[in-house]
Amino acid sequence: MAKSSIEWTEMTWNPTTGCDKISTGCKFCYALSFSKRLHGMGVSKYKNGFKLTLHPDTLDAPRKWREPKIIFVNSMSDLFHKNIPFEYLKKVFDVMNECPQHIFQVLTKRSDILLKFSPELNWTENIWMGVSVENEKVKFRIDDLVKSDAKIKFLSLEPLLGPLPKLKLNKIDWVIVGGESGPRARPMKKEWVDDIKYQCQMNEVPFFFKQWGGRNKKEAGRELDGRTYNEMPQYSQAI
Repeated sequence: MAKSSIEWTEMTWNPTTGCDKISTGCKFCYALSFSKRLHGMGVSKYKNGFKLTLHPDTLDAPRKWREPKIIFVNSMSDLFHKNIPFEYLKKVFDVMNECPQHIFQVLTKRSDILLKFSPELNWTENIWMGVSVENEKVKFRIDDLVKSDAKIKFLSLEPLLGPLPKLKLNKIDWVIVGGESGPRARPMKKEWVDDIKYQCQMNEVPFFFKQWGGRNKKEAGRELDGRTYNEMPQYSQAI
């Protein structure tokens, strides 16, 4: 586990690393670039580069953190990748189930696999399940998420690559919006963000604006109309 600079979490935990691209939102994957750098530095966990790799030696890490944390699970992979054995996925869930002091944020683009395995998993209150939705072509992921058994459901609209009108938010607990960052970042229009914020307000869904992105995301910042939006779902962490 490591402290995270991602604005909507505190820590990252990667029981698997590596992935492959399945939609346009993956085009300039930050995790791919980061893993190449770590591989080049000789970090043993990334000896396979961005090839999907299981790390069973990391499974116990959350159990050692007694102080409550908000933890992003698999920032360098996708927990619902088709090549992750179900038994291993179940072990990851067992750890999350047994650590009620933490909030675990799981994010996937593979909503079909999420939906397939959902009935066989134990969805405790401390597991927040989200899907990435970059444009209208993948809005079906929201439908799959809603059908899942997760108690807290959220959307990560990042990188936001197009407008997302008429979002189905009646069973969504949280929405994150962010632009793409990096030297080849594709632009995000303010009117797309404004519309999503309005939809969230109308549906009383917490809205978190992560970043404008661009070549220099720090310079672009994360203010929207002169303020920051850090809204999150109401939650409590048990000790």
